[in-house]
Formats: sequence, C-alpha cells, structure tokens
Amino acid sequence: MSNNSLSIRDGERAAKSREETRSAEKYIKPAVNIIETEEGLVLTADIPGASKETLDINVEKGILTISAPLAWEMPGSNSYNEFELASYYRQFSIPESLDHEKASADLSNGILTLRVPKAEAAKPRKIDIRVT
Repeated sequence: MSNNSLSIRDGERAAKSREETRSAEKYIKPAVNIIETEEGLVLTADIPGASKETLDINVEKGILTISAPLAWEMPGSNSYNEFELASYYRQFSIPESLDHEKASADLSNGILTLRVPKAEAAKPRKIDIRVT
C-alpha cells in the first residue's frame, strides 16, 4: 500500500549528512541567489543564526565554499524540539576569470552578501577607433 500523503515525512525534514561515508556531521544547504553584473558576481545567501566569527568563506581551485557552524544556546532546559539546528555548508564552482583576491563579504540580519569582481582582463571594454 503506497503512501499518497502530501505532508513531509519526519525523516525528510532532518538536515542532510555531508559525505556520509566519511563524516556523520549534519548541515543545512542555505538558499542562495547569484547575480552576474558587469563588475562581477554578487551572491546572497540566507544563513540566519550565523555569526561573523564562525562564518568561513574561501576559494580553492575554483571552488567557493561557504560554511558556518551554529550553536544554539538558550536559558533553561530543553523539554521539546521540533527542529534540529545544524551548520550551514554550500559549495559552488566559480570561473577563474574572477578576481578572488578582491572579493568582499557583508553579513547583516542573517543575509550574507558576497561580491567577487571580474579580473580586469575579463571585463568587457570598448575599443577606441582611430581615424587615419
């Protein structure tokens, strides 16, 4: 007998494990928007609860990694939970035409805004025409 329920099963609601064969660590894949402008890429990620001190953003071999471990501290004793808190983790392949050295990041109200400019050689430029 098949289950035709539209509701999410309890097991599907839990955070996913990263590389289950190597680690039992849980993580949440944050929602991300990536916009390409003439200047470069602007990435916004929804990471509520993350702090500047624990947030880690790095680029290695063309892979952009965003990770933020979370710790939930509340006064009193926990008597009931319907959700579990897990760390944020997301990776993207980004083009080498971006200047990773000039990247900047801002964190405000749980929204990470990352700007990665294009390298000067990759920016569109107008070629002047000389009349001879």
